[in-house]
Amino acid sequence: MKPVLLLDIVGLTGQSLRDMPNLSKLAAAGWSSELATVLPAVTCTVQSTMLTGLPPSEHGIVGNGWYFRELGEVFLWRQHNKLVSGEKIWESARRKEPDYRAGNVCWWYAMGMSTDLTVTPRPIYHADGRKSPDAYIRPPELHDELVSRFGEFPLFQYWGPTAAIASTQWIAESTRHIMRTQAPELLMAYLPHLDYDLQRFGPSHPRAAGAAAELDAALVPLLQEAQSRGYAVIAVAEYGIEEANLPVDINRVLRREGLLEVYVQDGKEQLDTWTSRAFAVADHQVAHVYVADPADVARTAEILRETRGVDEVLDRSAQAKYGLDHERSGELVVIAEPGAWFTYYFWLDDSRAPEYARGVDIHRKPGYDPSELFFNPADKLAKAKAGLNLVRKKAGLRYAMSTVPLDASHVRGTHGRLPGSRESTPLVISSEPAMPPFAEELIRVGKPIPAAAVKSLVLQTQGLPE
Repeated sequence: MKPVLLLDIVGLTGQSLRDMPNLSKLAAAGWSSELATVLPAVTCTVQSTMLTGLPPSEHGIVGNGWYFRELGEVFLWRQHNKLVSGEKIWESARRKEPDYRAGNVCWWYAMGMSTDLTVTPRPIYHADGRKSPDAYIRPPELHDELVSRFGEFPLFQYWGPTAAIASTQWIAESTRHIMRTQAPELLMAYLPHLDYDLQRFGPSHPRAAGAAAELDAALVPLLQEAQSRGYAVIAVAEYGIEEANLPVDINRVLRREGLLEVYVQDGKEQLDTWTSRAFAVADHQVAHVYVADPADVARTAEILRETRGVDEVLDRSAQAKYGLDHERSGELVVIAEPGAWFTYYFWLDDSRAPEYARGVDIHRKPGYDPSELFFNPADKLAKAKAGLNLVRKKAGLRYAMSTVPLDASHVRGTHGRLPGSRESTPLVISSEPAMPPFAEELIRVGKPIPAAAVKSLVLQTQGLPE
């Protein structure tokens, strides 16, 4: 059986590939195609579609997070694999090959995943409130093995204002080590580096080309290891990133119309999901809008259609067209216009913003916040304060990082809607010269490879029927 290294290279497009000579060489030796992603084109949704071969309406991952109606809470970036319905690639393979082994390095929903090897970021939450970098790794002995070789997982270079190539290098080195020592039939790795500067500066900025070159260089040892060990390499991207120029404060619109409510604690406003008639879970260029009373749906939809920056407002029947009609979806799903994207902001006065708004706090914010990639430009001491807080952390003291700007205009790249140009269309690349028959037929007629076909691509590359 041909082993496969499945790389999720976030933001990989034809534009970024031009600055990646090593990955381009691999594509030239094999084949490449555009990839037809799904709506919303965000990490958790697209990864789940690739691994199960199912649309969001069937696997249930309707975004990077959603409103858990049974709890009355918005949660993003949950981790338990039981949230994902459907049979994953390796589970299908095991029906034919019971000894088939799979490893996952940082693909999402890793907790409880039925892979044999798992590596995923997991900070240590100390009893006194401090947070330290670490990872959840199984089997347990692999944790100490990776940390002793490559150091602690670089959490603060994985996301936030100091996000950088170090996290991708750690993932690539750990993946290479697992390949050498464990040799699973399927080894998956998530490489996030292109996400950072493309969202900070936009895909046309020189920093975007530099990020692509950095990532390409970091890939060299891993690609060489894969070749020497007979692995087929399949590289996929969840989405491409397009220029961003218009943040849309969708929750502020709903609040001004009397549909969204807040409550106050310690002088700070909090989103009141329990009493709001309508509120949005903003996720890049797509927002799920939850409407408590069916009688309010039509009015809410009309308000949103008239909002600058909104392209489409999908009710349940329209969601079915995109394979997004799942019970976790909002009563309405809103898609931004090209270049626009949705903030999660619900307060009307920055002095009343909740404490988490100015911090990197992905699990408490009721929506995605790309401003976490920036130090607040208005605070000249933001970097110095962050450095002081790191000193406090090392000394065992509690600290709060309040460095994130509340001005969303700094964000220059976004994604989530289906791509409208080749520059923002993700790619799939295979190192194997021979294409599976279904891929050959799609490419022959000029069609992209669907994200849902990645599962078939892996299994057929390995010579396994589904």
